[in-house]
Amino acid sequence: MNNILLATDFVDLRDRFRAATGQPIPALPPGPLPESPAQLFQQLGGGDIPEIVVIDERSGTEAALALASRLDIECPGIAVVLVSDRVAELGLSAMRAGVSDIVPTESEEDEIRAALDRAIRVTRQRAPAGLGDGTDLGAGTQSRRGQVISVVSPKGGVGKTTIAANLAVGLARSAPHSTVLVDLDLQFGDVANALNLTPEHTIVDVVQGAAARDSMVLKTFLTQHDTGLTVVCGPNSPAEADLVGVSELTHLLQTLAAEFRFVIIDTAPALTDHTLAALDMTDDLILVTSMDVPGVRGLRKELDILRDLGMGFDRRHVVVNFADTHSGLTRADVEATIGTGVDLVLPRSRATAVSINQGVPLMQNEIRDPMTKKLRRLVDRFAPAPLKEPGPAATKLGSRLGGRHRLRRGGTR
Repeated sequence: MNNILLATDFVDLRDRFRAATGQPIPALPPGPLPESPAQLFQQLGGGDIPEIVVIDERSGTEAALALASRLDIECPGIAVVLVSDRVAELGLSAMRAGVSDIVPTESEEDEIRAALDRAIRVTRQRAPAGLGDGTDLGAGTQSRRGQVISVVSPKGGVGKTTIAANLAVGLARSAPHSTVLVDLDLQFGDVANALNLTPEHTIVDVVQGAAARDSMVLKTFLTQHDTGLTVVCGPNSPAEADLVGVSELTHLLQTLAAEFRFVIIDTAPALTDHTLAALDMTDDLILVTSMDVPGVRGLRKELDILRDLGMGFDRRHVVVNFADTHSGLTRADVEATIGTGVDLVLPRSRATAVSINQGVPLMQNEIRDPMTKKLRRLVDRFAPAPLKEPGPAATKLGSRLGGRHRLRRGGTR
């Protein structure tokens, strides 16, 4: 019997389980129990991902049950065996926490082996589901690849992150738990702020260690949004950008595309090596510009560079943001300059500014605003079923309830 991990500080328990299985069993280093599966996997270092985690209740009842509960929710491919002499007292709480079995501290070897056998059967019967749509992806048998949508712009300040966040939220609402948003602006990414998130882990964590090797572990390092959207947040500091290599990023995007129906990538405002790596995997490209001369000319240059690199993209969507009838430019002017059609024009909107400052995307709260309607059109280009605008009765009810509230291959920087 293998793939067992002991979470205990007590040598007697380690010896008892090792004697029962007849083999060495890895154990966590001395110290408090991890608070989350992600911390547990970090403590494993380069070790294999276990099928069974044995938690010693003597390390702290509350901490033991909390860790068991998070393993049950976040890692369905791992069974938890609790070791405790308070079987009758903790039985109901342990069951609610997802513990598969409780073993008394002084159990005989046969009893330990039987409990471990039962746990193995449990974990193999409920094979780990894919992150996105419930498909088992652990063995790499995924028959289809998710749709990768990259949002790009040659310059900052054009609303690229706002558009990416609203698109991701809209897709997540149309098909819950189907969408992941990746913040690929590794120096000054702002996706976490756009969604009012305080991430425990960032992209730096998910491209390293066990999370980079196992999709089930990866799940525990991702940040969840209230709408059902999953997020890979950017680094905490610009200095950490160098910790994300291009090959590691490519592997991450491949894993996410195997797990989710939609992978939305918010890129940096430049054709960096990381952006180009993402574009190599992109199915649909959303190009964003503001309705001003510098933005439009910058977009024209980016289109030329992408064409020179052989990245023409048949599925390309041009979005013009901050449209204003008094700006001196028209949609026809933009199309003439960039040499291609504009697919969507987004107006200036006071509601957008409020949503940005609050960290609540317009597609999350469905504020009635011209910008919301336009963003819904963008979502409908990709959504499995077009999102319907709520009717008057639903809007009234919703208002009542919601009142609580680097240059590569010729690129330029």
